[in-house]
Amino acid sequence: MSSASTALIPLAPLHRFSAVNGARRSFLCHRNPWRTRVFMSVSVGSRATVGNDALFQDYKPSCAFLFPGQGAQTVGMGVEAQNVNAAAELFKKANDILGYDLLDVCANGPKEKLDSTVISQPAIYVTSLAAVEVLRARDGGQDIINSVDVTCGLSLGEYTALAFAGAFSFEDGLKLVKLRGEAMQDAADAAKSAMVSVIGLDSEKVQLLCDAANEEVDDQNKVQIANFLCPGNYAVSGGVKGVEAVEAKAKSFKARMTVRLAVAGAFHTNFMEPAVSRLEAALATTEIRTPRIPVISNVDAQPHSDPDTIKKILAQQVTTPVQWELTLKTLLNKGLKKSYELGPGKVIAGILKRMDKSADLENIGA
Repeated sequence: MSSASTALIPLAPLHRFSAVNGARRSFLCHRNPWRTRVFMSVSVGSRATVGNDALFQDYKPSCAFLFPGQGAQTVGMGVEAQNVNAAAELFKKANDILGYDLLDVCANGPKEKLDSTVISQPAIYVTSLAAVEVLRARDGGQDIINSVDVTCGLSLGEYTALAFAGAFSFEDGLKLVKLRGEAMQDAADAAKSAMVSVIGLDSEKVQLLCDAANEEVDDQNKVQIANFLCPGNYAVSGGVKGVEAVEAKAKSFKARMTVRLAVAGAFHTNFMEPAVSRLEAALATTEIRTPRIPVISNVDAQPHSDPDTIKKILAQQVTTPVQWELTLKTLLNKGLKKSYELGPGKVIAGILKRMDKSADLENIGA
């Protein structure tokens, strides 16, 4: 998938999760992010009620780690990581969990295989976390990692961010990502659906375009904005006939262009509903802890600290629009000073620069 495609991974209705003040907090953090645990006085895994999901509600970001989503993959990624033992070790661990040689696919392709949903999602997750180890091995790298006080990722990248923040182990995160890719592929195979990027319109005009397209198709082919990426770049997802109607009408709405995305189907819409129950079952048996730093959710552009709430959000994420534009806008408005994009590609850098040309961002590849 091209960088344009990554620019569009759908979004859905915003959901709020209640929180209350006064939760007593005590932290015990270890330096290794894959082993990090955070201990709080609130019960781990308890319901998202008024106090235990409010830990990060007043966060003030200064340095962020940003992780890419599906579409950032490229043949040759992961090769640089082999020069750093800790990074290379992640690929070896991945082979045992995935049952195939991930590095071989990343390094040599073929592109069609790497681009598949079931391969690209684990590949990006592992390569992005390997990039953290590449940075750690650099002079001053550990100091940079220690300075990070917020993290987030685009769609799939939210899992990478949660792993970096210690919400679950590298291994557990990879198992979830593997299942997520498989479940999303199966859901896509079950119905004819697609995604298209609409370039050059604001979100209100894109919504009007979707409304016009929906007037011409049946319920099985309805479309919606699935990814609010950045101003002038939104992904629309839905039935194939609905997507074709969007493409046909885009010029009349003064869109600059449309780009059909090379994805398996209508991600971040109800077309992915069959994947939810499988994710819920896997998440129910996965140990998720309170992250050591805020991790911004794709669903509502808010950080969450309650493990049960995080589980619900991750299951919900595949059927709801990605609020990436709102996420970055919020970080910038809250005073974010420095960002790092870790993993393959430079999609997020392009988005951030489009929103703020003066944004200070560095890419760390692997």
